[in-house]
Amino acid sequence: MTTAEFIQEYREKDTRQLALQSARFPDVDMPYALDQIKGWQTARRKLPTWAACDGIVYPPHLSMEQCSSEPTAQYKLNLAMEWSCRIESSEFRVESSEREVESSELRVENSEGEVNNFSSGQPATLNSQLSTLNPQPATLNSQLSTLNPQPATLNSQLSTLNCHASRMTDLTGGFGVDFSFTSCAFASATYVERNAQLCHMVEHNLPLLGIDNAKVVCADAVDYLSTLDMQTMIFLDPARRDQHGAKTVMLADCTPDVVQLLPQLLKKSRFTMLKLSPMLDWHKAVEDLQGTVREVHIVSVGGECKELLLVLSEEIESELKVFCADLEAGGSGEAGLSGGSSSSSSSSLSSEPSFPRTPSSPSAPSHPSTHSLSASLFVYTPSTTTPAPNSKLKIQNSKFFHEPNASIMKAGCFDELAAAYGVSPVSRNSHLFLSAEPVDGFPGRSFSIERVTTLNKRELRQALAGIEKANIATRNFPLSVAELRKRLKLKDGGDVYIFATTTAEDEHLLLISHKYQ
Repeated sequence: MTTAEFIQEYREKDTRQLALQSARFPDVDMPYALDQIKGWQTARRKLPTWAACDGIVYPPHLSMEQCSSEPTAQYKLNLAMEWSCRIESSEFRVESSEREVESSELRVENSEGEVNNFSSGQPATLNSQLSTLNPQPATLNSQLSTLNPQPATLNSQLSTLNCHASRMTDLTGGFGVDFSFTSCAFASATYVERNAQLCHMVEHNLPLLGIDNAKVVCADAVDYLSTLDMQTMIFLDPARRDQHGAKTVMLADCTPDVVQLLPQLLKKSRFTMLKLSPMLDWHKAVEDLQGTVREVHIVSVGGECKELLLVLSEEIESELKVFCADLEAGGSGEAGLSGGSSSSSSSSLSSEPSFPRTPSSPSAPSHPSTHSLSASLFVYTPSTTTPAPNSKLKIQNSKFFHEPNASIMKAGCFDELAAAYGVSPVSRNSHLFLSAEPVDGFPGRSFSIERVTTLNKRELRQALAGIEKANIATRNFPLSVAELRKRLKLKDGGDVYIFATTTAEDEHLLLISHKYQ
């Protein structure tokens, strides 16, 4: 049995058991085979598009665990397409405006020529000149149509610009998951990675995924940046481990140092996308990047904060916006980014994306850009002034409470959230919000309150009557979940949810509830 045959036949088996049976397969390169089997099993969970493609070569297990998941890579593709269209649209509007100015100047010059010729021109000549200077309506409409194209023409020209003029470079390619998605938004793309083994893998994998617009370069990111021509987008995912392998979360501690490279990044890209640790303080990162950050994207998947994305640009000037996105794979909608123009607003991601789709390659099993992704999105503009607080709603007068998703928890935009949805915080540090009525589209989980109790033994006994198990969580509460579960003597699980929290009046309460559908 060859190594390839072994991988195909045993790829769903336990790799620990296979390792113990290596003597049975003397012709198999067992270390390589086990890496490929582990890689495929991880890809089936994180990267179904890749797992569905035969022949993909996977790196060692640690690299597979650290690479982006498909939902987050898809989100970056959509973000890259949105910004690429915005950049090209801005350029087109400028060019169109310049053409209108030139046409206006020409008409002024022609009018002056017409006046000068009135005194000397013969009638026939004069009429001929006037005819030339004042074209018939059909001709005029044709010229205006060229200067001010109809929407269909504009979309066509933007599409042409996006397809034929755009290019991107990923300076920190890694295993190439993010690159395999974001490259689909551009006419040409360059993958840069200093690890030669990863470069060989990516060079092998990209054609299998139907990506034929890419070039692979084995080089150092900083060295290659100095040689770059102007790019539509530069993507950078700086390494977040020091020379001893310990994790780093400060921007200045990452490799390469983005702050040091900032002047070059701004000079050589129309916009730059940075992928950073979700542990990083995004306020500090924005401050370190000296007013060049236009958008902050905090991306969660399945209730866990996964990535912090920053979009930098000097070409597009706008107020800073923060996007709190909570993604779920396999939904029916595309994760577009439209609907975030207001200073404090919420938006569900539209099922109709606000960017053009890239057609899939016939040789690929399924192009990444065609995969669906559903998400909830809360968008706001950070302000130096705190939104006016909502009227304090007492727990006793509330029928529902709401828990924000992980992205909003990371953003810390609790005042903006309360103002946008008309909900009232339980307390400043509880991060739970009350309402008397259901709240449609709240970016998080919502619960209906069945009972409220203190820790008084008699009250507890009455409130917990008939409940044998429950899901328990604590928010700004003196006891841990384990300690509280021991005191309540409840098993884990079921459809009852108990949130233990502290009110603004420092009262310790338990909210006994069910999920609100």
